Amino acid sequence: MIRLAWRQFRTPALAGLAGLALLAAYLLHLGLAVRHDHESYRSRCRAGGDCATALAQFLGDYQNTLLYVAGLLALVPAVLGMFWGAPLVARELEAGTHRLVWNQSVTRTRWFAVKLLVVGVAATAFAGLTSLLLTWAASPVDRLAGDRFSTIVFGARNIAPVGYAVFAFALGTVVGVLVRRTLPAMALTAVVFTVVQFVMPNVVRPHLMPPVTVSRPMTAEAINEARGLGSVTGAPVVKGLSVPDAWVSGVSELRTADGRPLAAERFDRCFLDPPHAGATGTFGDTAVCLGRLGLHVRLSYQPNRRYWTFQWLEFGIYLAFSGLLAGFGLRRIRRVS
Repeated sequence: MIRLAWRQFRTPALAGLAGLALLAAYLLHLGLAVRHDHESYRSRCRAGGDCATALAQFLGDYQNTLLYVAGLLALVPAVLGMFWGAPLVARELEAGTHRLVWNQSVTRTRWFAVKLLVVGVAATAFAGLTSLLLTWAASPVDRLAGDRFSTIVFGARNIAPVGYAVFAFALGTVVGVLVRRTLPAMALTAVVFTVVQFVMPNVVRPHLMPPVTVSRPMTAEAINEARGLGSVTGAPVVKGLSVPDAWVSGVSELRTADGRPLAAERFDRCFLDPPHAGATGTFGDTAVCLGRLGLHVRLSYQPNRRYWTFQWLEFGIYLAFSGLLAGFGLRRIRRVS
């Protein structure tokens, strides 16, 4: 049965192997270039040069490239689920070839389990190798940038992508069992996996561990460090606040000294028509006007030292859901006619 499963999977496996070889060649080239320029940056600092400028140049040369690569590799689990998982059973159910095997000595559950195991191991290995290569290539940049918790970076490094791939493959296989048609199963797998990948970092991940919460005074200087003010609804919010060596998972609305939310009218007065003070900075007179109100925000963050805890937690969650899907698939396949 293992031999049969491998023979049926041989063509997709060879295509995946060719893609992996091309990706590996590019990431090895990129990783060596990153290390060469990292040594140049360190040499400039040791020689008494401007370390800040050298660091900004080094990060600027590679951060966007690595972000694009991470975004591309974020598609790998979805592709595995669509092209390896969804057709695995749906294609045989659609063509009726499953009956030939079931009329032999092989039971339905063994047939399903072996196919799931053989192709699932290949999907896990593929995702693990791509993650390993990208993590290695990007490691000098990641150590200096300190943004490992950002959504795209977190989901493309270390063990989290392996969990995504296992889940996507199990999801595609079970959707194929339910839908019994290959193309609809592929489309539905892509939609469900995309929804899950949106919910996890935006809704679930911030609550996997209790965050550290602090009160930060919103002086004019602090406001000018933010990336944005206000929202489409007109709420008095500050966007893009950061904490050194941490992932900021939540920021409250601007609050007055007594802890109440700043009135929208007072915020609009400073935001739309601040008193002229001739201030400089990102928000100029608006920052000065708001800074005089004695405001603060409640800021929640996760220290970078918790990074591996989050990686293992997320990996475990996806693995658990994959196990549930596999168990459901084994039960469901017994009822297929």
